[in-house]
This record gives sequence, C-alpha cells and structure tokens, in this order.
Amino acid sequence: MHPAAEHSPLGKASEYIATYTPSLLFPIPRSTKWAELGLTAETLPYQGVDYWNCFELSWLLPSGKPVVAIGEFSIPADSPNIIESKSFKLYLNSLNQTPFASTAELVACLAKDLGAAAGKPVGVRVRSLDEVQAEGLTAMPGVCIDDLDIQVTGYERPRPELLRCDESRVVEESVHSHLLKSNCPVTSQPDWGSVGVHYRGAALDHASLLEYLVSFRQHSDFHEQCVERIFMDLQRLLKPETLTVFARYVRRGGLDINPYRSTEALAPANARLVRQ
Repeated sequence: MHPAAEHSPLGKASEYIATYTPSLLFPIPRSTKWAELGLTAETLPYQGVDYWNCFELSWLLPSGKPVVAIGEFSIPADSPNIIESKSFKLYLNSLNQTPFASTAELVACLAKDLGAAAGKPVGVRVRSLDEVQAEGLTAMPGVCIDDLDIQVTGYERPRPELLRCDESRVVEESVHSHLLKSNCPVTSQPDWGSVGVHYRGAALDHASLLEYLVSFRQHSDFHEQCVERIFMDLQRLLKPETLTVFARYVRRGGLDINPYRSTEALAPANARLVRQ
C-alpha cells in the first residue's frame, strides 16, 4: 500500500457531506511510486494526462433547483500528487446541496480546489447529458490481441520478463487489449480496464504483451501507476523512437480514470469505450 493511502478515506466508513467541503480532497504524492520505477519529477521520460470523468455531478441553482451534468477533469501526469478516488467522490458529493450562481462559477471552484490538491493546474469541463450522449462511443485503435492463444501461469505481480521483441525489425503499430485488471492497493477491489499501446521501435511480440498484461491481474496499484509501469517496461525492452501507453478504466463510484503516458506531446480525445 502507498504509505499516504493509509490515512485516506479509502476503505473506511465515511460520512457523506452534502455541502461544499474542499478539505475532503486527499492528495497522494506520486514521488513514492515514481521512485519504485527509478524516476523522479525531474527525470520523467513521458508526458501525459489523467482524465477523470464524473457521472454523478450535481449542484443547486440559486433558486434551489438541482442540476445534473458530467464532469471531465484533466490532471497533468507530472503533477506532484494524484487525488485519492474516494476523497474525490466525497468532495464532489459535497457540491450536491451547494448553490452556484452559474456553471462558470462551479468550474472555477472545481479548478481551484483540484489544482490545489494535485499541485498543478487541472483542466475542468462540465457538460450536459445531451452533449456527452451526442458524442457516442469509440473503439480502441489498432489491433486487438485478446484472441491470441497464450498460457498463463502467474497473476500476482507484473512480469516484464515475459515481454519479447524482434530487434531485427522496426515497426510502427497500435495494439490494444481489454484484459487489463488490477486491484486497488487499499481495498483490494478489482479495477477493470482496456489498455492501448502505440510505438515505433523493435517489433513487439503480441502474445508476450498479452501474457505480460494478464500478469497484472492480482497486482495492487493505482490506475496511474499501472500505466506508468507498463510504459517503463516497454520502453526498456523496445528502446522505441516513440511510445504511447494509455488505459481506459471502468468507473467505480461514478468516476472513471484514464491515464495517458507518451514520449510525444499529446492532446488525446477523452472518448468513452463501450464498458464506460
């Protein structure tokens, strides 16, 4: 477990506060998990963003009439902190009985509080249900590797030693899998996701990638750190010219988390998959 997470509300009984309480937000430093990967804030080999989508966003108009909407929050991958997910939900619930004069006032409030918790500015969009519905669903890019015939013998830890490549061939391709699963490091609840990889480098053996991704199945870590581990393991193996790794996780508690990490400057579309 991340040391800071022991003091978070995750896995504990909580009072649900329905009026604005920004102190509910619980930041967790990224530095501890970066250190496990041999990284510091100054040596990150990637750029990126964590998209959080909130499907339980509600507040009051000055008249007392409630509003419901969908929130999108983009947290920089190099921000000093992640925000613990249950504390994020508790904070958002504290808006339920809080009046705001306008949506712009709400957005400004969210940006201020989330930026303070993350340690860097956080992008905020609040969208109507009609707007999000009109966008529809998308599919993961590239080739799906889930139908490959593999033998699986271990699920307890990520196994980068399974990864193989053909250094004699340089390719550029996108592949993806829907078989990513890990566990919350505090509650042990399952986290389900789809993971995509785009790279230019030594040809990655697809079956070995699938075996490696399945090895996360009983691993305990936060969403962001699973994606960073996958990125680092692939970078060490492939020594690629370019590499992007991202995951689209299934929501829990009305929130889904979608980390993107890349050697390139990205402005990825935050488009929902069928399981989201």
